[in-house]
Amino acid sequence: MSKALIILMMLSWATQADTLKALNVDRAVPNSMHLSFANDSNITPKKGDFKIVNYVLMSNEEGERWAVITLTNLSSGNRELSEEHLLALFADGSRFMPMELKLGFKGKETQSLTVSFADYKFPILSVYSSNDL
Repeated sequence: MSKALIILMMLSWATQADTLKALNVDRAVPNSMHLSFANDSNITPKKGDFKIVNYVLMSNEEGERWAVITLTNLSSGNRELSEEHLLALFADGSRFMPMELKLGFKGKETQSLTVSFADYKFPILSVYSSNDL
């Protein structure tokens, strides 16, 4: 086998591996859709002054789950958002917080951020805060 062919095969494999890692926007689930999974463990987000304005869900072939979330601080004072303020509902009914995060908000400020919900077999159906229940 020629060196050129080996190099071409290696480049092709590396490109395919990068494609698997690339995030894709998942098909949107309407916010008006009512989901009623049991929550036997009573998992809820920490009470806070944050309201989700909207979110975009993303994933890849390796099972990484991400979301771009736009939130508003409902308070007139400064607040700090942490991972405990957010939960994702997955297609098997599981609920998980995102990976560790801290973000400061001024009073009434709206910000967008990208957060990871780690790797999981099932897709995210929704993301919510205590003010979105």
